[in-house]
Amino acid sequence: MTSYYFNEEHETFRESLRAFLDREVLPHIDEWEEQGRIPKDLWPKFGEMGYLGLNYPEKYGGMEADFWYSVVFLEEIAKCYSGGFTITPSVQQYMASPYLLKHGSEAIKQKYLTKAISGEYLCSIAITEPGAGSDVANIQTRAERRGDHYVVNGAKTFITNGVYGDVLVTVVKTDPEAGINGISLLVIDRRAEGVSARKLKKLGWHASDTAEINFDEVKVPAENLLGEEGQGFFYLMGGLQLERLAGAISAVAACEHALAYALQYMSEREAFGRPINKFQVLRHRVAQMAAEIESTRAFVYHCCRLHADGQYAVKECSMAKLLATELSDKVTYQCLQFFGGYGYMEEYKIARMFRDSRIGTIGGGTSEIMREIIAKMIIDDKAYSSAGPLPGTRPTNGKANGQAKSSTSQTKNGNIQSVETIFQAIQERANNSSALGHTLKVDLGGEQIYLDGTGSENTVSREDKDADCTVSVSPEDFESILSGDLNPMNAFMSGKIKVQGDMGVAMKLQGLLG
Repeated sequence: MTSYYFNEEHETFRESLRAFLDREVLPHIDEWEEQGRIPKDLWPKFGEMGYLGLNYPEKYGGMEADFWYSVVFLEEIAKCYSGGFTITPSVQQYMASPYLLKHGSEAIKQKYLTKAISGEYLCSIAITEPGAGSDVANIQTRAERRGDHYVVNGAKTFITNGVYGDVLVTVVKTDPEAGINGISLLVIDRRAEGVSARKLKKLGWHASDTAEINFDEVKVPAENLLGEEGQGFFYLMGGLQLERLAGAISAVAACEHALAYALQYMSEREAFGRPINKFQVLRHRVAQMAAEIESTRAFVYHCCRLHADGQYAVKECSMAKLLATELSDKVTYQCLQFFGGYGYMEEYKIARMFRDSRIGTIGGGTSEIMREIIAKMIIDDKAYSSAGPLPGTRPTNGKANGQAKSSTSQTKNGNIQSVETIFQAIQERANNSSALGHTLKVDLGGEQIYLDGTGSENTVSREDKDADCTVSVSPEDFESILSGDLNPMNAFMSGKIKVQGDMGVAMKLQGLLG
């Protein structure tokens, strides 16, 4: 299986990386675990080797390698007996820096991305809050625009690299009244005035620094906005798949490493006059785990191929993250059991591996959230589309990076639809539907269509009046929705449709158009 996905260059890279880790990392892991900190002078060494920019453009210091180099990287750093070490460069390269590349201005890329790739800066992704974890839409951290800067107030928690790091890719509310359309991403210097961090004590991941961060009247230059204001939620939805896939890759590698560590012990430990790896009950347990690890790895590699080919594989990556992290908990639990009382002792690394594994089913989206995403796609036929390409991916079959079929301003016979034609189509569908019970305005880039469904039937006009909900969309994308070429939910999730006001009314419009 391995040779199917990895060529000779990949395996040479693996050997080189393994030698680097054996020299620069493994001898110090126990010390870093005890100190609760990895020295920052390690990361420029990673940067010098190109390990923090594998899939990034050369112009910013990256290697422009294919995604399978990242698969190798994630697998090998997961075999260092420390989840705290593993997560640190994982956050840097696969959870924070991608937003700098995809949505940052050239100035941001030169100021922050180049230093992240070189290892000079350590990056964090600051999403979770004390009152909002998986519910990203409910974040409360505010960023108020004042002239040429934003003023940020609020708090984040469970932020990896948040104590000793340098850069915070921060999720903020720039418009509290706009729901998910009011969420933006700001790059905040960790040492900026008004930013403070408290180091959290954790069950595992002791080598990594996890912070509770507070923002008190923090001034952030307006040019530190990533992409467009109000598009942060959609940017996050596009980036989470890589984060979850990275977690799945690391989890499977950790399973394999834990089992190998246990097998070595079982070959040396004797009971009743023979090595314990000769007892059938333990042998069959090992066989079962090996089968599950191999099967899960095959599926994770399949997901890696989808990602490398540029497909936006939400369902598959959610499944991979769910299966791999749940399996990691099971494998480390059973491997610890093989050690008996010694497995409970800190001098045996299986105890640390057991603790470190537990966060996998929580971070990056809990197992419960993964199951709900999968259920929505399988049962409710929900679809998602990408907010743009990710580093290390390539187009497949003419479709770039898994994006939904792009809308055009032409119908199937090549004629451009006018706003008036769209108006007539909406009017026809509104007349054949029950009253909405609300008012709704469709903003087609300056041209307005107003639906009043508060009476016994829907009335449609070209008036520009306040409504319970305003839906902003280009005429070209709206025509694609009417023709069936663009799914309304896909358009909403990718930011082609913006909603201001009552989201429930917008959902009624989708029903009317369906």
